[in-house]
Amino acid sequence: MGTVSLTGGSKEDVATVFGVLRTAFPTDRPADDIPHEQAGDRPPVWSADFDPTEERIPTGPTPLEGSISATLQGGYVALDRLLEALSGSFAVQEQGTASGDQEKEVDLRLMTQP
Repeated sequence: MGTVSLTGGSKEDVATVFGVLRTAFPTDRPADDIPHEQAGDRPPVWSADFDPTEERIPTGPTPLEGSISATLQGGYVALDRLLEALSGSFAVQEQGTASGDQEKEVDLRLMTQP
């Protein structure tokens, strides 16, 4: 299982990224779950859990309105599969990683592929 948290983008871009991952892997979110903004001064963070199985459904390049920050958390194999799915649809810049014994965290910037 891997958790994907998105920040710093429009709710449309959040829906696009989660849509790509929902197509590729089972998730804890229903298909009609649309991101919405919460009132307040803090920037919104949207999160969903995915079960990155070996048999993912590949997706092609997918445009975004802007760029969006993504944090992936989970086991090493799960994150490798999530990253592979994201790299098939978006330009991915790795911003940093933190590794532990069983899990790691990867910070990314996602953009439209050139």
